[in-house]
Amino acid sequence: MVKNSNWTREETIIAFNAYCKIAFKESNKNHPLIIRYAEIIGRSPSALNMKIGNIGRWDPKLKNRGVTGLSHGSKIEGEVWEEFYANPEKFAYESECLIAKYAHTTVEDSTDIDTSGLPEGKERVAMMRQRVNQSFFRNAVLSSYDSTCCISGVRIPQLVEACHISSWKDDVKNRTNPQNGLCLNPFFHRAYDGHLITVTPDYAIEVSEKLLEEIADETFRTYVQSINGQTIRLPEKFSPDRDLLQLHYEGFLKSL
Repeated sequence: MVKNSNWTREETIIAFNAYCKIAFKESNKNHPLIIRYAEIIGRSPSALNMKIGNIGRWDPKLKNRGVTGLSHGSKIEGEVWEEFYANPEKFAYESECLIAKYAHTTVEDSTDIDTSGLPEGKERVAMMRQRVNQSFFRNAVLSSYDSTCCISGVRIPQLVEACHISSWKDDVKNRTNPQNGLCLNPFFHRAYDGHLITVTPDYAIEVSEKLLEEIADETFRTYVQSINGQTIRLPEKFSPDRDLLQLHYEGFLKSL
């Protein structure tokens, strides 16, 4: 039976998880993920889609575009939004565990995470959590950028990756924060990680001379040189955090 009661914290967290994974313009009652999540929490797809829209009103990026959600949105949406940003890594894993709980399955099966080769005991739990959070981050970043490389414009899911602005290893708090991500093709992803290119806090691309010098093909070198100074394609939600971009930019300057 479809519920008519107020949304609980757990249901709202699951809705937030869906918000992170679905491109905002593709969010509708017929989306497969919305249908799946609506079924496990006992809500209608229309109700879940409406909840996702209300969660979106807390995203500054969407606010700037005039997306404000419905006037009768509840305060719990804002509380969940703040809870996520207080501890993105903890919150992301909790949301996946809740989905598994409501679906009466394990988080491994719910997220389709490959568990082959994982050890037993506490180490397995830690590695499982890491893989679940990596998957959450990837889905959130790619959906925000509509699976489009923010530098090259390549829009083929198999050819784009979620790149951390502040590295997974060094910034535990922001490991699963979508605002710590850029959608890049593998070439630019590796170049970014190696400080051969950067994105300034004003979203401008800067290319190092070292990278240009190491490109043997003249045509490709001319292309890479042409993007220097251009602005990246910004996502429709979860804009890159300017402070995190500044940290990477400073590392880029030190490497010159």
